[in-house]
Amino acid sequence: MKQTLLVTEHGPEIVETREEFAGDGDTLIEVTHSSVNYKDAMALGGIKGILRDVNMVPGIDAVGTVIESPTLAPGTLVTVNGWGIGERRHGGYTPRMRIDAAHVNAVPSLFDAPTAAALGTAGYTAALSVAGFERAVEASSQEIYPNGEVHGPVLVTGATGGVGSVAVQILAARGYEVHAMTGRVDEYRGYLSELGAEEIVDRADFTEAGKPLQKSRYAGAIDTVGSTVLANVIAQLGWGGVVTACGMAAGNDLPASVLPFILRGVHLVGINSVDAPNDLREEAWDLLAQAVDLDLLRSYTSTVDLNGVLEVGAKLLDGAHHGRTVVTL
Repeated sequence: MKQTLLVTEHGPEIVETREEFAGDGDTLIEVTHSSVNYKDAMALGGIKGILRDVNMVPGIDAVGTVIESPTLAPGTLVTVNGWGIGERRHGGYTPRMRIDAAHVNAVPSLFDAPTAAALGTAGYTAALSVAGFERAVEASSQEIYPNGEVHGPVLVTGATGGVGSVAVQILAARGYEVHAMTGRVDEYRGYLSELGAEEIVDRADFTEAGKPLQKSRYAGAIDTVGSTVLANVIAQLGWGGVVTACGMAAGNDLPASVLPFILRGVHLVGINSVDAPNDLREEAWDLLAQAVDLDLLRSYTSTVDLNGVLEVGAKLLDGAHHGRTVVTL
């Protein structure tokens, strides 16, 4: 019996797979792997605002092979990230998915299904963030970034999470001086250093409201947290600094001042992983293929089946989980 993880009005349940769980679309995928992301943890934990309805399959990732498609050859290894799966429509925690080919990306040949799932939406979002950061740097004047080079540390918030872990690795591989923020400095110092972080920063220093303009410490940042943490990061950027924002684990508010934007010319770049057009998606997956050390990725990736998803999700919400978790179907 093939199984599906379904969120019902009574909470998450593992049920026998039904045809309607695949959804609608011109391409049929045999899903072999997914992963556990923060959004998935929120959906499984009953936090409102993620799943648009009850009796919905969560899982914002799906990795598998094409069975039939108008444009993709059968057997092609593909991934689906975003486009509302696991939110507005059934997601990846079920063995088959139907979705339009326009919303499907072929996986770079460097990756197999488990590593593509280990990267998943988290890795793809991290790559979107780094690419967005680099585009903003390139577009800035030569006075701010001579020769398009960043001089000074780049901070990654939420660095032990899925997006943060991959972002640290990508930035370090591309030659940046990376500082990594975590709420558990002593526990994760070794882990973050192994990923490439040169300095570990305590999140506690950023959680209370600070001055609207603070001492310049960072040339840029990749933020996954939002709220007061992001506001303090913005206040600590140097002249022309760039920060990308892709998450709201600390809240969807931004209690910031216009002063850093007016007096230091800083840039805030929004990252939308759900509806990003395919050219940006392909750029992100190409960047992952260039920058990710597969052995390092595997070292911070664990694997569970559908029965193990709930425990991982609970740990994610509690801030007690780091790295990536692949789900096998």
